Amino acid sequence: METTLDLSTLNLAVVLPELTLIVFAILVMAADVFATPKNPAPRQWTPWIALAGVVAAAIVNLSVSGREVTLFQGAAILDKFAVGLNYIILLATGLGILLSVKYIPRINKQVGEYYALTLLTATGMMMMGAALDLITLFLALEIFSLALYILSGLNRTSPRSTEAAIKYFLLGAFSSAFFAYGGALIYAGTGTTQYYGIAQVTAAGLANTPLLYAGIALLVAGFGFKVSLVPFHSWTPDVYQGAPTPVTAFMSVGTKAAAFAAFFRVMLVALPFSYGAWSMPLALLAVITMAVGNFAALQQRSLKRMLAYSSIAHAGYILTALAGGAAEGADAALFYLFTYAFMNIGAFAVVMALEEMGAEDAMQDRAKGLGKTHPIMAFLMAIFMFGLSGMPPLAGFYGKVLLFEAAVAGGMIWLAIAAVAFTAVGAVYYLRVIANMYFADPVDESADEVNRSLPLDVGLAIAVAGTILVGVFPGFWMNAFQQSMALFGG
Repeated sequence: METTLDLSTLNLAVVLPELTLIVFAILVMAADVFATPKNPAPRQWTPWIALAGVVAAAIVNLSVSGREVTLFQGAAILDKFAVGLNYIILLATGLGILLSVKYIPRINKQVGEYYALTLLTATGMMMMGAALDLITLFLALEIFSLALYILSGLNRTSPRSTEAAIKYFLLGAFSSAFFAYGGALIYAGTGTTQYYGIAQVTAAGLANTPLLYAGIALLVAGFGFKVSLVPFHSWTPDVYQGAPTPVTAFMSVGTKAAAFAAFFRVMLVALPFSYGAWSMPLALLAVITMAVGNFAALQQRSLKRMLAYSSIAHAGYILTALAGGAAEGADAALFYLFTYAFMNIGAFAVVMALEEMGAEDAMQDRAKGLGKTHPIMAFLMAIFMFGLSGMPPLAGFYGKVLLFEAAVAGGMIWLAIAAVAFTAVGAVYYLRVIANMYFADPVDESADEVNRSLPLDVGLAIAVAGTILVGVFPGFWMNAFQQSMALFGG
């Protein structure tokens, strides 16, 4: 049978922000190629070319934000939900680049490849949230996953970094298999891989229910790995601890944002008529994830491992909004991920500064007495810890309120109560860091200077400003993400 490609469906506006990042990734690699030992200047410009690419992609994203168009008859879509996700990914990418400027050249001379891979990772993340087809979703997943495997093992002189890359790759391969088999079973059960087609088949009662439910279970497992849901979380602490800190900061937000955006789109667009089958399992996963993440974080001495388990707990909080199944859950998740980007990357930036004081892995003891020896860094860390714990009036408080309201709107009041209780548990380890900084004596009275740089300072300033301003003026930012509800008919 002869098939033809209808070029009228080739709407490049859908992927214009992603194409912008790809162009700048090529420019970064070109600059790196022209660098020589006698003329290293082109290589020194690579982070700024990458940062310019992020800014350019954000401008392009703004220019196309008023449209709603699809690519190749529904393979991907550019709508307000995708535009909102793009801003979160670009924010995380930009902050990650600022943290990397002085850090990466110390551990790996191939800085051009690093920034090119970072931009390609962001490209895959943005495409994952725009996907309207299981095949597009899988391709986007592989684009950013393969790049992150390499970035995790960038520090070849560190056994921890190598171990992190190997663990991430091996477990990531299982995750990809879950996605592939889950998508195949859903296709077998419905006869289509497009989200709206799946919804139409299930609404008409024409789906093969056993195959469909088996496919949903495998997809949930695949998403669970990417967002660090229990019991698919085992890779997270080791990878976060072993990967270079700027990479950890970037992936802690970018991966979670992209995977959750795709998770919401699949469950609420493709599978809303199967809500009864997946809502309660997701609610139970949320409770288990919040419990394991928070109680494990209480036991950690390493700040990076503490933040890793903290990120697991935050995945549970976000999942409460999806389990509720209400339209409000989509924009609540986007808003929370937006605030999470400022708070979590800011916290990792402070950890990176502490590592510069002489320890490969900043331990909790390293923060003791920081309020006396480095008051500015202590103040910044306190803001981020208060924000992550959900203290008002910082950004994290309003983000959590929206998430828990979405669970209540979906009729899961018990889940919202459980989330509030686990938030109180989580506050303990965040406040413990603050107590160590201000009420404990410094472990090292010599108080080594923090090896800061202008890019790191700019990144910290953006992170703390976002944490405070989004919290103090939440209305403007909430309204910006309210529009995403239109995607789900809200």
